[in-house]
Amino acid sequence: MHRIAHDTWASILGVLHLGLMVNLMVLVTAFPLVALLMTTDPAHSWPLLAVAAPPAMPALTAAFATFRAHGDGETQVVSTFLRAWRATLRASVLLGLVLVGVLVVLLVDVRALSDTAASVVLVPVLLVLAVLTAVSGMLAAVALAEAPRARLRDLLRAGLHLGLRRWPLQVISFLALGVQLGVFTTMPAVAIGITAAPALYIVWANGRHCLRAVLEPAPDGPDARAENALRA
Repeated sequence: MHRIAHDTWASILGVLHLGLMVNLMVLVTAFPLVALLMTTDPAHSWPLLAVAAPPAMPALTAAFATFRAHGDGETQVVSTFLRAWRATLRASVLLGLVLVGVLVVLLVDVRALSDTAASVVLVPVLLVLAVLTAVSGMLAAVALAEAPRARLRDLLRAGLHLGLRRWPLQVISFLALGVQLGVFTTMPAVAIGITAAPALYIVWANGRHCLRAVLEPAPDGPDARAENALRA
């Protein structure tokens, strides 16, 4: 039998360490939202979830930034996560407020119009707008992890435009999140401790591929190039 090389073991252990630590840090930094999801019925507690969701957004962007740093050879997961969390805190909370606000308005309108005669026309339009909002926000979070100083409107515009152009990748990302949600509803401990990081990694990898046209590295640094491209 062939012996597994030391570098192979180091790579495997590094990936395991990355996943476990990202799961832990996401749980810690987004604990109010996770606790509400675990202890309440979202159908009745959605106003509380809407309040808790924007402060949890920095956990998402910090996880994305940690994945990028790991790919660049960084091995300090916790310190990298915390640096990214601080760097994107204000912008990501603002992004979360915008996204949650728009989604709440659209979904409340869907519920209010579902029993009316206009529902046949208006409800599909509102649902499409909700999906577009989610796509734009998901890619904006990936872009924010790459360029923390970029303007919010540029992040959302790039996310919407490139998300529509590469929609199959967004379908894969939503499927990954849907599977993660299914695991969370049946086995919350497994979802939080094991499968969260892989699901987020799929979202990040697909999002980064979609955004590569505006997130290409340059001699003056990836953040500067990304921010200049997002403003174009």
